[in-house]
Amino acid sequence: MFGRGTGHEQVVFCQDQASGLKAVIAVYSTALGPALGGTRFYPYATEDEAVEDVLNLSKGMAYKNALAGLDHGGGKAVIIGDPKRDKNEGLLRAYGRFVQSLGGRYVTACDVGTYVEDMDVVSRESSFVTGRSPDNGGAGDSSVLTAYGVFQGMLASAEHLWGTGTLRGRRVGVAGVGKVGRHLVGHLLDDGAEVVATDVDPAAVARIRAAYPAVAVADDTDALIGEPLDVYAPCALGGALDDRTVGILSAKIVCGAANNQLAHPGVDKTLAERGVLYAPDYVVNSGGVIQVADELHGFDFERARRKASGIRATTARVFALADEEGVPPAVAADRLAERRMADVGRLRGIYLGS
Repeated sequence: MFGRGTGHEQVVFCQDQASGLKAVIAVYSTALGPALGGTRFYPYATEDEAVEDVLNLSKGMAYKNALAGLDHGGGKAVIIGDPKRDKNEGLLRAYGRFVQSLGGRYVTACDVGTYVEDMDVVSRESSFVTGRSPDNGGAGDSSVLTAYGVFQGMLASAEHLWGTGTLRGRRVGVAGVGKVGRHLVGHLLDDGAEVVATDVDPAAVARIRAAYPAVAVADDTDALIGEPLDVYAPCALGGALDDRTVGILSAKIVCGAANNQLAHPGVDKTLAERGVLYAPDYVVNSGGVIQVADELHGFDFERARRKASGIRATTARVFALADEEGVPPAVAADRLAERRMADVGRLRGIYLGS
């Protein structure tokens, strides 16, 4: 693992045979403060696949937290298993013990396969847990501000490309209408956009149809991206943008909630060459981490929402730097995040005394 040159500070393997827990916690950086990032519960085919995912996700969290203006580094955890079958109280509490054992270097939250009620259980064994229910002093569902932030990123993208900060009259394709995508659809419809959606889960599609009868539904993601779209919003798992997808994509803006959307290095350049404006995922989907970070200071939703509104200005700043330096927006976002991690992180070298 260390030969991979990932740059991570710490990778911890966690196992409790009695409960069935198999987890990996990755801390990419604590330059800006304790690493903050969610726990993904997913049926990975192999342990190597789980490790690869947690390494990528934790690095993305470091960059996300940096550009969100948070005093947090980046971390992530994955639990290997089927959350519908394998999740139980003992497993979650055992996981909480491992989080606690890191002494605050890593602060966890919800992610794919984990929910507010799960964080309530984890928090019974650890004080380094966010995304808890309001009854337990938490912020509740972080997908609310995640979706809001993605919508802010879309407005910045529309303004940059079309000169108007609205999606009114535009056709937006949303791939994945679960926790985040569902809220995003609501924002888009309120703004006057036309929405076409898809999801691998028939129940998620049924919920969208019931809540928003005006939404059109595509059979699958391939059918969705093949439709005439103005904006494509990947809101499911990562790797949504590969060479094949980019080659058939009709949308002129890509802005979605999924993490690690670029399947491999170079996809961002291909998007730019095809005239597609890509809003870097970790810039626009940071509303959730802004929400859970606020929980650590006594949660105030309106305060967190105001901070998440800044995603629009941050996205615009990324586009401006990309134009100024002649690089894709993904490269510009990385440069801004790395500058903040370096500039603020170096202050840790100033001795404060005891």
